[in-house]
Amino acid sequence: MSLFGGAQKVSYLGVDIGTAGVKLVELVSERGRARLLTYGWSEREPEAAGSSPMDSPEETIALLKKVWTKAGCVSRKAISGIPISQVFSSIISVNIPAAKKKELDAAIKLQAQKITPRPLEEMVLDYKIVEEGPKQTKVLITAAEASLVRKYIEIFKKSGLELVSLETEALALIRSLVGRDLSTIIIVDIGALRTNISIVEKGIPVVSRSIDIGGLSFTRVLSDQLKMRLAAAEQMKLDLGALKAMLPAAGLPPMLQSLAETILNELRYVVNIYLSQQGVAGGVEKIQLTGGASLFPRLPEVINNALGIKTFLGDPWARVVYPEDLRPVLDQIGPRFAVAVGLAMRDIE
Repeated sequence: MSLFGGAQKVSYLGVDIGTAGVKLVELVSERGRARLLTYGWSEREPEAAGSSPMDSPEETIALLKKVWTKAGCVSRKAISGIPISQVFSSIISVNIPAAKKKELDAAIKLQAQKITPRPLEEMVLDYKIVEEGPKQTKVLITAAEASLVRKYIEIFKKSGLELVSLETEALALIRSLVGRDLSTIIIVDIGALRTNISIVEKGIPVVSRSIDIGGLSFTRVLSDQLKMRLAAAEQMKLDLGALKAMLPAAGLPPMLQSLAETILNELRYVVNIYLSQQGVAGGVEKIQLTGGASLFPRLPEVINNALGIKTFLGDPWARVVYPEDLRPVLDQIGPRFAVAVGLAMRDIE
């Protein structure tokens, strides 16, 4: 049921369709801040989480309908996100002032067709102005395959929802975790199948990478090492008390250390890319972890000790108004809802 009863103003749904399931958050604007109306989620079986939800549209539609109904949602206006791994993005400079919109649009398309991995006719292109000058404009361009965008549109249409916007998950995470913080931050989103890493400078993703390691990788290691079914290992991973009982005196269990080391190596690589491209002396100031697997005990500590960069779990609810008695629950589920919260905030900022 809805946490606050019916919405009196226009509210928006942030819908995160991931390989592990569907997460949904409904927010409404109140006195310039986002207020939580309701939230919900519906998970896929661990055995099914190894495939893209876009390849099983009927299952995804059923999950979306289920979570919308069980959460007691009011709005049918939805905003969803495309994973970083399925989006091309780049920052380019165009020798045209932002005020000349038609000329700017044409110039951006001209440059984009030189660097996108597929012809522009096969992609949906969007851009965001990140810096304006009297004669030059710097923009962040993003592009996704048109066939993928059509799949999202079809899923929402058949679910009885209106897809009012579709953006990259990186922008949603910046909105929910970074806000107006202008420092240089790394967001590490550890999802079910992949870990997405974005370096954010002044609120803009300047470097993004994605690797094939996620929460399901941890689950499979637990399943293999402890000789248990995948579903049982997944439940154990969600039980933080059971995980803590496995921990050695320091660091992570040896069977999980190699997975963590792969993420650490990718972080080192991404930081080196950033420093070489930007020529910035100060470097990265902090790392925010999010995604379901980021809740693994000691992970922030392990990353902090290895890289010497302050590392902590991001709080997507920090810019949202909600009943105080929900705090313990929202703290526990927060990392899993960071994308959905950021998506719902898009049109009520």
